[in-house]
Amino acid sequence: MAAEAARQTPEQLAGEVRSGERRALGRAITLIESSHPDDRDPANRLLDLLTPHAGRSVRLGISGVPGVGKSTFIESLGNRLIDAGHRVAVLAVDPSSALSGGSILGDKTRMETLSRRLEAFIRPSPAGGTLGGVTRHTRETVVLVEAAGFDVVIVETVGVGQSETAVADLTDLFLLLLLPGGGDELQGIKRGIVELADLIVVNKADGEMSAAAERAAADYRNALHFLRPRSAHWTVPVATCSALEGTGIDRIWALVEDYRQVMTSSGDLQAKRAAQARRWLWSETAEQLMARLREDPAVRERVQALEQAVSAGTVSPRVAAQQLVTRFWKDG
Repeated sequence: MAAEAARQTPEQLAGEVRSGERRALGRAITLIESSHPDDRDPANRLLDLLTPHAGRSVRLGISGVPGVGKSTFIESLGNRLIDAGHRVAVLAVDPSSALSGGSILGDKTRMETLSRRLEAFIRPSPAGGTLGGVTRHTRETVVLVEAAGFDVVIVETVGVGQSETAVADLTDLFLLLLLPGGGDELQGIKRGIVELADLIVVNKADGEMSAAAERAAADYRNALHFLRPRSAHWTVPVATCSALEGTGIDRIWALVEDYRQVMTSSGDLQAKRAAQARRWLWSETAEQLMARLREDPAVRERVQALEQAVSAGTVSPRVAAQQLVTRFWKDG
């Protein structure tokens, strides 16, 4: 835990977060993300204190292929929302360095104007080894920024890939950002991520690319007819915009508000968040069990020998795993 956070009780830190102190929010996120065993109980207490004050924001997940302009789009949208009276938190998940584990890219440097606004909070975090395009603690961080009074939370994922769909499981609306083009480009997009999208936006609809963007949007609309809708109450719209010029951004936010209204009145949004919370419970249970297993002294005694046996092919990984779990439970 950082030295300043270590001098604070979870109650003191929670009070500062709720009062909107930005440095306190940063310390709270660092505490939640910490893997140090001594930070586990204070982090859990902090979450207990702040969870009742969370849940009232618009949670927006954004993903897209590299080069589609996610950061430019988020900056343009964020500035518009702040001008309209919102407070915006951006949780940007960057690729991780294989050597240091730290963030390779820096979204604060790519959102220069947004990062200077007092009503915005941008938190880049390395993805680490977590699949799904989000960090393990993104869910907890959403709780913290909501408790701090941010009413729009944007989660930007690493990019489009086979495992980038976890963001749809912790946000209200999943926005897929695409480049102009159709045909071959349409075939290149992972079907799974398109099926999870609640809103599709073709960016860079400016200059010579305007016509191509409109054609691409028409192609995506046609393609959506062959996919099963996620909700009986919502037809996925396809819009175009130019994040660089700021055109079409207001229309996209209007679609987000339409989605929230439709899904709230139908009860789908409440059901979606409840299902997400249940999945979060079991995901966290698995993570904590794995952490306790790795920390167990009896397990550590057997790990090296079993890893060597598995590497040599003399023991099946399944059998070795069963032995570790059995040793863990006997020791417990």
